Amino acid sequence: MTQYKNITVNGLNIFYREAGDPKNPAILLLHGFPTSSHMFRNLIADLEDKYYLVAPDFPGFGYSSMPRVTEFDYSFDNLSVITEDFINAIGLKKFSMYVMDYGAPVGYRIAERNPEKIQALLVQNGNAYEEGLTDFWTPIFKYWKNPEHTEEVATMLLPESTRWQYVDGVKDVTKINPDNWQHDQSLLDRPGNREIQLQLFLSYGTNPPLYPKWQAYFRKYQPPTLITWGANDTIFPPSGAHPYKRDLQNVDFHLLDTGHFALEDHHKEISSLIDGFLQKNLH
Repeated sequence: MTQYKNITVNGLNIFYREAGDPKNPAILLLHGFPTSSHMFRNLIADLEDKYYLVAPDFPGFGYSSMPRVTEFDYSFDNLSVITEDFINAIGLKKFSMYVMDYGAPVGYRIAERNPEKIQALLVQNGNAYEEGLTDFWTPIFKYWKNPEHTEEVATMLLPESTRWQYVDGVKDVTKINPDNWQHDQSLLDRPGNREIQLQLFLSYGTNPPLYPKWQAYFRKYQPPTLITWGANDTIFPPSGAHPYKRDLQNVDFHLLDTGHFALEDHHKEISSLIDGFLQKNLH
């Protein structure tokens, strides 16, 4: 049974979903844009009998605190610090880490600083290689160079863009619950959230320069890695998935016939792959 909890971290309220017995192997679930821990609700239900699952909302997302951009540094560096402090606050010592979209640059910063805590990586449409930044990213590259030009990137905050992220590349759209984009959009539309998201779009430019560092972490520590990637994702296409195999020796690699939010129509398959992978790799 999922519990919905709150904890104060560095003066912020961090909301998180928790399920399963803490004595079982732990999985930390780090969400993407524009969603929250909400994206993991089905996976949590699938795995709670065998695993201890924790899914926090980053500041500015979901039900966590949303200080204004003038009050808080919305950067990937800072999100990783808050998330690491959250991990310590709830007493998580060792865990597998599921990273997706924004969860990847947050999670890889944490992993690189705390390699002894990471038992396995569960990667779903989360980038660590230049090859994964394709045509979709052109407006964002321009924004990094000219941060005052917000018009083109701000379209990603519109309702039609939020819906598009859920349905693009999906074989059967009738399997995608519209509550998803309605839920996300209601949070994006809160006063002050637009500025937060634009700040994070800008901060995403700090991630590609760190790719070599994360790749060096992969090569040195060789975390067992399961890749379950939506193959039809326009944002993070499979060209960003394949390079993981260059640096990691123990990779279980799966491209799924779906889009960006693969858990929406493939959570049963992904949870089964996670269970099989962790049963084999956690000692």
